[in-house]
Amino acid sequence: MRGAALLAALLLAACGADGPPEPRPDAIRPAGIEVSGTASIGVSGTF
Repeated sequence: MRGAALLAALLLAACGADGPPEPRPDAIRPAGIEVSGTASIGVSGTF
């Protein structure tokens, strides 16, 4: 019985059944939305 449980655990680990599947890269970005702009970080002043 322990052997069967160990074998099942090894088979699941070999198949990548350790968590939910990662999303496909094309499924991450919604279609039709574009983002553009400028970002800056800095410190200005007079000494």
